[in-house]
Amino acid sequence: MTQRLNIIGGGMAGCEAAWQAAQLGVPVTIYEMRPKVETFAHQTGDLGEMVCSNSFRSDDDEQNAVGLVHWEMRAAGSLIMATADKHRIPAGGALAVDREPYAKSITAAIHAHPLINVTYDEITHLPDEGQWIVATGPLTSGALAEAIQAETGSEALAFFDAIAPIIYADSIDMSRAWMQSRYDKGETEEERTAYLNCPMSKAQYEAFIDALLEAEKTEFKPGETAGYFDGCLPIEVMAERGRETLRFGPMKPVGLCNAHDPENKPYAVVQLRRDNALGTLFNIVGFQTKMKYGAQTRVLRMIPGLEEAEFARLGGIHRNSFINSPTLLTPQMQLKSKPNIRFAGQITGVEGYVESAA
Repeated sequence: MTQRLNIIGGGMAGCEAAWQAAQLGVPVTIYEMRPKVETFAHQTGDLGEMVCSNSFRSDDDEQNAVGLVHWEMRAAGSLIMATADKHRIPAGGALAVDREPYAKSITAAIHAHPLINVTYDEITHLPDEGQWIVATGPLTSGALAEAIQAETGSEALAFFDAIAPIIYADSIDMSRAWMQSRYDKGETEEERTAYLNCPMSKAQYEAFIDALLEAEKTEFKPGETAGYFDGCLPIEVMAERGRETLRFGPMKPVGLCNAHDPENKPYAVVQLRRDNALGTLFNIVGFQTKMKYGAQTRVLRMIPGLEEAEFARLGGIHRNSFINSPTLLTPQMQLKSKPNIRFAGQITGVEGYVESAA
């Protein structure tokens, strides 16, 4: 009889690992602590819930490394990619999904597989027997994180991560904003108009940067010295690195033409991407933030078109923890001190949905 595989964590990595093993005839049990034990970022008890973004980034398998990984995963029968394709929403050349039905489809597929069982309990230790995969992500529960640290005798790698706000579409002033993908990228009209754009003049941009720098922000607790992941910096941290940083980052105006004022090129542009298939929600692209809630609403409503914005979710900051994989794991991702335990996904130090599932 084939030995059962036990997986701790029902996120991208845990679900993909379970699916691949079960498809090969291996019985699997997934242990997911939510909704009994909540995290800062998750909002549901669904498997495969996306928290920071709804994007798998570029889907171009000829020009982009992430797009090539998409192709490889599809060829390998990936549940994560098949479900993403099923719930795809317009995002230019990127692969973005309608996050709620996406997670519900992942949950349904996992529960329907005859070789996969799901147990909604928290695992607080590293088992001595059986085959296990730890795929708990960067928001690993405190008890399990302590157990990992006790076993490895080393400090976890850590950085702080932030999430971007989500806005109700009907609160956006479309007399100021317009729909267009950068450089009109896309094969269909829907793809070429996948992003919502809010233009800024130089004066508006300068006032926005001043307000951003002066806004009240969440501060680290004493003893917290971890840095940020450079690919997901809070907008305030980018602004602190130089007043033009945002204008050459998420607020770059290139490849866009203001449909309401085509003769005047915007000095900066804030882009929003559809967050659900109905188009009732939009997230602000690249606008991860650690501003306190009151400051967020005040500063973000300075953006032209968002003066009356209503927020479905405000941004926030949380600590991510990782193991020091090069020193702790074998090339087969086994924990050197407990070879019956493997690690997978973001807890190993990779960043992003695609890399975690791959």
